[in-house]
Amino acid sequence: MNDFTPWTLFVDVGVISLLLLAGKLMRVKIKLIQKLFIPPSLLAGFLGLALGPNGFGVIPLSTQTGVYAGILIAFIFGALPLTSQKVKGEGAAVGSMWAYSQAGMLLQWALGGLLGLLALNRFWPLSPGFGITMPGGYCGGHGTAAAIGQSFAKLGYDEILTLAMTAATAGIVAAVIIGLVVVKWGTKRRYTSFLASYNDLPHELRTGLLPDGKRESMGRSSCSSISIDSLTFNLIVVAAIALGGYGVSKLVSCMAAGFELPVFSCAFIVGLLVKRIFDHTQVSDYVCPQTVGHISGTFTDLLVAFGIASIKLSVVVEYIVPLSILLLTGLIFTLLYVIFAARRLMREGWFEKALFTWGWFTGTMAMGIALLRVVDPGMRSRTLDNYALAYLFIAPVEISLITFAPAAFCAGYGLTFSFVCLAAAVSVFLIARLKGWFIKKKEI
Repeated sequence: MNDFTPWTLFVDVGVISLLLLAGKLMRVKIKLIQKLFIPPSLLAGFLGLALGPNGFGVIPLSTQTGVYAGILIAFIFGALPLTSQKVKGEGAAVGSMWAYSQAGMLLQWALGGLLGLLALNRFWPLSPGFGITMPGGYCGGHGTAAAIGQSFAKLGYDEILTLAMTAATAGIVAAVIIGLVVVKWGTKRRYTSFLASYNDLPHELRTGLLPDGKRESMGRSSCSSISIDSLTFNLIVVAAIALGGYGVSKLVSCMAAGFELPVFSCAFIVGLLVKRIFDHTQVSDYVCPQTVGHISGTFTDLLVAFGIASIKLSVVVEYIVPLSILLLTGLIFTLLYVIFAARRLMREGWFEKALFTWGWFTGTMAMGIALLRVVDPGMRSRTLDNYALAYLFIAPVEISLITFAPAAFCAGYGLTFSFVCLAAAVSVFLIARLKGWFIKKKEI
């Protein structure tokens, strides 16, 4: 479709909704998909890719699916500050989680940048930012892939969006398949603290359908429906923040010609400011973090489905060899890191925290939580509590990496950027050593 109208959006959302329903039905009915824990959003994306304009062209999806991904990420990042809740955690446990997660993220970005510029670019004519499609797709999932893809597109490298989306898709598949292999390995070696055998997994984890006794509330109502529905209230707050981010981005571009901050970064900053204002004015009492989390999850499911459907197979085929080398190297490095670093930095529940981080480092936060529930269904390892506090310090670094990496690589400072990431990771390890967070080999 060349002429985009509101009805085009209507049809696209309707078609992707049908594909999500088809993906959910496949998850419920097909045993192989249950065993692999493949999420419906991923299945919907694959169906959209195969049957949409980038595949056989038999369903009426428009060519705007890649644009939707860039818009949805603004809503997701805008919602992030509102989902934070007050949690308790021990200083050493939170510090260890921060050092372990922050260093791993920085090392993944350094590896991607250096591998792309110093190795792969010597054999193939690749764009400067080719290497960071791996950490962009792995550590951030489809959201970050959309963000850096949009940034690179504005700088003249349109193929990065497809490559980053491909990396994110491959990462989710690897997160699930390799993650389940690691679970089986961990149970056999008795590394798991709360799961004796892989066969003990409850049925609802496989189908994704909760029985009546295990269903939880999606959130609390804070507004009377006679004035405005609570879901509407939480949704419009998120939408207003996303719009504010868009406005800030355009304002910056008007004030500084040739420079434009990504909308998702601005939305995150606006979200932080709004959260601070809400906290001081008691408005936060009426914004439900759980409801906002579900709203963000909805946008994430749509982003994954639209993002995969927007992949241009011709671009993937063109770069298949260097991309395969890049992604495989990233998987091997990440797997080795989460297994060995977790044992040296986590005193309790190291396997559960390693598995959670594996899901996060290769797929999405949702995949990390899904894998964590496999080995710790009661959430007794306090992994998420420690991570929630640690992420307060990780988030600014992650946003900075996503925001400035495209400009740095396109301006010829890719090597400098990569070495800065490497040096920062080493500095994090030094801090962990000085704080006494490292575990001595004889204690393992």
